[in-house]
Amino acid sequence: MKSLAFILPTSLGQAMIILVAVLFFPMTEGHLLMPIEPVQILWVNLVMAIALALPLAFEAHEPGLMERPPRPPDEPLLGPFLIFRTFLVGALMTAGAVGLFFYEYNADLEAGIVPALALAESQTVAVTTIILFQCAYLLNCRSLTESALRIGLLSNRYVYFGITATLVLQLCFVYAPPLNALFRTHPLDATDWIAPTLVALAGLPLLSLEKRFWRWRGSSGRNGAAAAARQGAAR
Repeated sequence: MKSLAFILPTSLGQAMIILVAVLFFPMTEGHLLMPIEPVQILWVNLVMAIALALPLAFEAHEPGLMERPPRPPDEPLLGPFLIFRTFLVGALMTAGAVGLFFYEYNADLEAGIVPALALAESQTVAVTTIILFQCAYLLNCRSLTESALRIGLLSNRYVYFGITATLVLQLCFVYAPPLNALFRTHPLDATDWIAPTLVALAGLPLLSLEKRFWRWRGSSGRNGAAAAARQGAAR
């Protein structure tokens, strides 16, 4: 369940970015203005599947696991909790990536940068935002009901190995000339990393409030969504 709670929202976020571009973005020189290219989506998916999603399989059992009631056998896998989490995280990632893309693109054009270079730099910012957002969200997915402080910051070191590997790969994506040519990216200034980092971290307080909401719903016993979250925390 933890892997689903990580993969589904981030995959939906990528789809929503493309959908927003198709529905609302203008045409430039006969081509649709895209915040992320298909080959860049491939990069994001490769990094996510290998370096980020895998470490969740090594999560230790959470405190109080044996005291939790079993999941009802007739309860669907995609319950209210997972559906709500998927759309919430997907919307947050979409808003952050699309917003920074437009901001960077317009700022570059106003600074007199040629459109092709402005597009490459803006897409690089958008992809970096997605990658950093996924790194931050991975920490949230270590438990679907509790904070990382309660389950232990160092109880799964593979998560930090995965995040470190992801950041190294992203640095290569941004600054290595062969990858610049392959993925149509452009090197960023140091200050260009500030906004993507803030966007990535901004969603954590909201997701913490969401966990509290589902714990409250679970304690009230009004639906099985929290039970699904408890099951996910056990996996």
